Amino acid sequence: MDAITLLMEEHKHIKRALTCIRKLCIAILNGQPVDTDLFYQIIDFVRNYADKHHHSKEETVLFKKMSEELGERIANGPIYGMLAEHDLGRLFMMNLENALKEIEKGNLDARVDVIANAIAYTDLLHRHIHKEDTAIYTFAAKQLSNEAMSEVEEKCGEAEKEATEKNVQNKYLEFLDHLEEITANL
Repeated sequence: MDAITLLMEEHKHIKRALTCIRKLCIAILNGQPVDTDLFYQIIDFVRNYADKHHHSKEETVLFKKMSEELGERIANGPIYGMLAEHDLGRLFMMNLENALKEIEKGNLDARVDVIANAIAYTDLLHRHIHKEDTAIYTFAAKQLSNEAMSEVEEKCGEAEKEATEKNVQNKYLEFLDHLEEITANL
């Protein structure tokens, strides 16, 4: 599988999680208690699959190569925007984690912070993924030289191999199946 297709496939997995997060937030809004353990597992998924596994390939391989080869206009424009959105997503996850800690201390008002940060993350990522799939990745595939794309393919392949050896993909795809089962009837 080529690197762009792989990144887009990973987006599909991330969007599965976003759907489940929204369902959990609606359940809280409708009076269900916050399942802090499940939300901590979601944070783990976001930090280690969406961010460390997926975003790291974008940031250290594809976006880096696009910035080097296509120049400052790309690096300081669309690539900068994508990196800023990655950072904003990390902030939402940190705020979500802090809200969960408040819930555990008995502060039920923190439910609004759980919902706010989780929904803000899902909204950000849906828009972010759409921009990458329809603009950034397409632009990269058309504008990068064959040599640059070969380098992106090689480095993404190495990252995938390393992640496979650590069972990253299987672990988090199994978690997604579990999450979908839990949220199926919410």
